[in-house]
Amino acid sequence: MKVRVIGMKQTYYMFSNGTIKRKDNTLELYKEDGMRTSIPIERVDDIYIFSEITFNTKLIDFLSQYNVCVHFFNYYEYYSGTFYPRERLVSGRLLVSQVQHYENIAKRVVLAKKIIDAATYNIYRNIRYYNERGKELEEYIGQINSLRSGIPTANRIDELMGIEGSIRKIYYRAWNIIINQDINFEKRVRRPPDSMINSLISFLNSMVYTKTLGEIYKTQLNPTISYLHQPGTKRFSLSLDIAEIFKPLIADRLIFSLLNKNMIADEDFEKDQCYLKAKPGSLKKITEEFDKRMKTTIKHRSLDKHVSYQYLIRIELYKLIKHLLDEKEYEPFKIWW
Repeated sequence: MKVRVIGMKQTYYMFSNGTIKRKDNTLELYKEDGMRTSIPIERVDDIYIFSEITFNTKLIDFLSQYNVCVHFFNYYEYYSGTFYPRERLVSGRLLVSQVQHYENIAKRVVLAKKIIDAATYNIYRNIRYYNERGKELEEYIGQINSLRSGIPTANRIDELMGIEGSIRKIYYRAWNIIINQDINFEKRVRRPPDSMINSLISFLNSMVYTKTLGEIYKTQLNPTISYLHQPGTKRFSLSLDIAEIFKPLIADRLIFSLLNKNMIADEDFEKDQCYLKAKPGSLKKITEEFDKRMKTTIKHRSLDKHVSYQYLIRIELYKLIKHLLDEKEYEPFKIWW
């Protein structure tokens, strides 16, 4: 079990099979090897489960009382879903405004443009960072800037998604230069990932998505109403929207760091049938490094104080709320360092 401290609360990552039970005001984790861990519920921010865990409805009710989200990943390290407790922060006014900004195509396109503009700018900043360090990426920078110039005049969601998709194809080709290892990264393959790179992207994108979902839960926003991605069943599409902005900063930069520092390599993955997955020890290492990344702090320009990467996501949601309530125009997060 790996732990990250957020003020008084912590995130728990569970890799061992076992059982979780409620005992008074604590969570009791009984591992298959006989070890037991007690966790005071007041210290729990959220829980990530990467193993086979048994629990009952009594525990679910207990977690709900303390507003604890639980994120589940299956045997192949795919994100399976989230236990999302009943929303405690609700606002009828904000919900109505969220819906209105979705149903009004002009308002929706404005928000979708802002999201795509920020997400692709953050992609550009990643490439520029490595270009300035001698990686010879001018060609990719030019192609991306050319595509980004079409964002202001786009007036349809599918057009914006097309621009973003084209930029990502160019971006991923540049990874063969950015990453020092011989990765031979030709295209993005999702289900199932066919290479170490595709496995890392899928897993860490899911981690950013779940962290974004956890931050949405701490606001009055409804996670199912979105503007870039089409709202639908079985997914929290607003989390997909906001995660697009932060994947270049959190997931992509972490992948570059893991590989360029030789912390992860092909031998850290294994093939199970047609699936490629990280070995147990490697999964813990990747998760630990993700954890460190989320608590990394930077000096915020407007707040004039240090905030963590995770709190940057919360700030983003607050900015979106102000836009939806017509208090202040939304200006998405863009990397400035």
